[in-house]
Amino acid sequence: MNIIKPMISALLVLAGLAWHPGATAQAGASAPADAASAPVAATPEDAGMGTQYSEKGADTCIGCHDEEADTATFTIASIFKTRHTHRGDARSPFGAGGLQCEACHGPGARHSAKGSKKKLTINNFKPNSFLSVEQRNEPCLDCHQGRTRTGWHAGAHDRGGLACTDCHRLHVESDAVLAKSSEPEVCLRCHKQQRADFHKASTHPVRFGRMGCSDCHNPHGSASPAMLAKPTVNQTCYTCHADKRGPLLWEHAPVAEDCTLCHSSHGSVRTALLNKSPPLLCQQCHTVAGHPSVARTGAALPGGGGGGSIFLLAGSCTNCHSQVHGSNHPAGAKLMR
Repeated sequence: MNIIKPMISALLVLAGLAWHPGATAQAGASAPADAASAPVAATPEDAGMGTQYSEKGADTCIGCHDEEADTATFTIASIFKTRHTHRGDARSPFGAGGLQCEACHGPGARHSAKGSKKKLTINNFKPNSFLSVEQRNEPCLDCHQGRTRTGWHAGAHDRGGLACTDCHRLHVESDAVLAKSSEPEVCLRCHKQQRADFHKASTHPVRFGRMGCSDCHNPHGSASPAMLAKPTVNQTCYTCHADKRGPLLWEHAPVAEDCTLCHSSHGSVRTALLNKSPPLLCQQCHTVAGHPSVARTGAALPGGGGGGSIFLLAGSCTNCHSQVHGSNHPAGAKLMR
């Protein structure tokens, strides 16, 4: 019996199922060595805006951010070619008593200090900033208030977390989004479906630089649907298509209600930006019974086509009802003259 117990204990130790008195001591002896060899994590510098302004203002910034530091995507010196640096304009950051660069980027003493973690100490207006979108936009909205920007906080761009610098470039002589010819390219980076629509056969001349997105929409927010520049769709369309405004003696109901009932505003594969081809477009509202636009059994279209009426060719319904937007003719009740 005295021999069996030591043998069982030895087998359990070998199998790892028993506690060995030296195990704790060995673990305790190795722990300090492991802790000493482990690298000590560096304490990161606290992120946050500084509170002290630099002594030399913009001269401090230019000491590092000069023309030689400019790149294709990031420019500094070009700011002096913009309205932000007009010294004669009191509203400008560089105007009399202005804070110059720090008016937008915040107090820069901490940013310019030797060994500073640059992106953690100043508003760089970049997506990788430690500041939230609201904090990055705050310097812009402090000055750019009123007029078309009163609806910013009611617009889809603000709800979508869009920063001002996602569309605007501040340190360039000419901001692309402010020019009609280059504005659509900025908008269409996000609005992919509209980009496709503007390349369809029938469309507004946006891709040719003759129209800008802001001709119809207010990108800074609006109480109207789709951030339209005018209160309704029709009023927006009438700014260019004034001949459709009326008042007319004989009105076509959908024209007075909503232009988009018949037209696709950004583009269509059909003529005149129509949502559907006539007569299908017209037959959404108008009954087809007993009308020449109804296909007749046995009647064939020229060229051996399927059964139908000759009135379906060319302009279809508009072959006769040519005044689809309304008529002022005393006999124009059916919009035929």
